Amino acid sequence: MSSWEKDYFAPIIDEDSKRFWSMASEKRLVIKHCMSCDKSHWYPRPRCPFCLDGNTVWKEALGGGSIYSYSVMRRAVKPYIVAFVTLDEGPSVLTNIVDCDPVQLQIGMRVVVTFRHPEGDSAAIPVFRPADNEEENNG
Repeated sequence: MSSWEKDYFAPIIDEDSKRFWSMASEKRLVIKHCMSCDKSHWYPRPRCPFCLDGNTVWKEALGGGSIYSYSVMRRAVKPYIVAFVTLDEGPSVLTNIVDCDPVQLQIGMRVVVTFRHPEGDSAAIPVFRPADNEEENNG
């Protein structure tokens, strides 16, 4: 863990997010997708926020996206980076950026998902890191 990463705590898992955390523990990023209006959304919920239909399914995300906005949290014991990442599938997720010096960050920068584990827990937290050249060409 670099000096620009925070400690991670085990997630609070509820009925709507149980499948998300189960897939994350397998290092798979999944998002909800509405079968009625064909839109993906985030945060997991039983009804689509666009058309309000309950016909939603879990869909595996490709794992790439771009930084929409970010902030460096310097007042914490360990500074860390919080960002909104817009996934290639459309939804934006609030997450952390890791493995990156904050001076390298740019709005629109390509990032890919990676996972961090809370100490003493089997859960996996999806976070994002800058994409390398090969990953950028695939995104």
